[in-house]
Amino acid sequence: MSKRKIQEAHLPIGECITQVQEILRVRLCHQQLPDRPEGLETQHKHLLELLKRTAVHGESNSVLIVGPRGAGKTMLLKCVLRDLLEEKEAQKNLLQVHLNGLLQTDDRIALKEITRQLHLENVVGDKVFGSFAENLAFLLEALKKGDRSSSRPVLFVLDEFDLFAHHKNQTLLYNLLDVSQSAQAPVAVVGITCRLDVLELLEKRVKSRFSHRQIHLLSNPTFPQYLAQVRTQLSLPADFPDAQFAEDWNASVKTLVEDKSAVDVLQRHFNSSKDFRSMHMLLMLCLSRVSVAKPAVKPADLLEASRLCFSDAKANILHGLSVLELCLIIAMKHLNDVYEGEPFNLQMVHNEFKKFLQRKSNSMYNFEQPVIMKAFEHLQQLELIRPLDSSAARIQREYQLMRLMLDHSQIMEALQKYPQCPTDIKQWAMSAFS
Repeated sequence: MSKRKIQEAHLPIGECITQVQEILRVRLCHQQLPDRPEGLETQHKHLLELLKRTAVHGESNSVLIVGPRGAGKTMLLKCVLRDLLEEKEAQKNLLQVHLNGLLQTDDRIALKEITRQLHLENVVGDKVFGSFAENLAFLLEALKKGDRSSSRPVLFVLDEFDLFAHHKNQTLLYNLLDVSQSAQAPVAVVGITCRLDVLELLEKRVKSRFSHRQIHLLSNPTFPQYLAQVRTQLSLPADFPDAQFAEDWNASVKTLVEDKSAVDVLQRHFNSSKDFRSMHMLLMLCLSRVSVAKPAVKPADLLEASRLCFSDAKANILHGLSVLELCLIIAMKHLNDVYEGEPFNLQMVHNEFKKFLQRKSNSMYNFEQPVIMKAFEHLQQLELIRPLDSSAARIQREYQLMRLMLDHSQIMEALQKYPQCPTDIKQWAMSAFS
């Protein structure tokens, strides 16, 4: 068959849909690095120059990348590292250590992770060090080349940098920045954070050792740019096997982003978050609704995906509670209103529930104490209520102080949607919320 005929051949619709989903899933879930980070050329050049001085010339540096979540801080750093490692000198010498404030919650864990990432477990062995500084100095000493005159450059990337500031005495930050300032070894410390006031969290001795270089990223796309991005993310590439299907698909995407109801949904998302990750989540939900019967994304799919994105998880949990558990939540809401948000215990909730029962001459809600206790514990497991403090473990369960983790609107919405909710319970709830 000639090349032209192969290009004109039409694939079965089912196969086209499968290929569309594969291509778009990879695009939306496995974020591929762009050749050049769009709109961040200056920051890219600055950071690359800085890290090149450490990797190639053995100069120590420290820098903070600051910006809101989803602004592209990690993407910028990954692009810079990719470009940096194209240099033979950097590729051969540069060592990288990636730490995260959410994972390395104290200096001991962080040190273990540094040792693991530098492959120095065998060197450290069972040695005992007096302090963190001695341990770090030993690790950096172990990285020196054969002539012992020069170390291999090390790049420390501290994600969630602000959380490291909460470590005891900020020992990790102090020692890393001290090494980078005193030129004991070529070290670059790159912090990534979304807190603008991060320098205020640092102790004076740590702050004095920091270079005060900051690279700010401000994610501020306009709505037309956001719409253009939606269209780009959903469009099929020119080399799609079935050219006719790709043309129809891209035309349907163009129609979608011009549809008024679809634009309203996207405007709502844009107003709540300009973060491209939340946009990818929305488009992923739309993509899951595409099938052979519906081979295009329609405004109705976008509306349904938006509803799922904005749905309240806690309010959804309430729809699956038993009538008794719902009664206990309403009793807690009564107590919250009466005592202006003060914590409560099971005994107080039970007494409030009894008051409701006393109004009914023949109540069907007469539950034994163990059953009520079990329902109360289930609410705690679902994290709809939370103990006031951890020391409460020694107190009898009935008297353990709790707080309600739901607000007025969540409870009211759950009551409206609760399947066959008894009328007297609804009335009791309305009296609490009036």
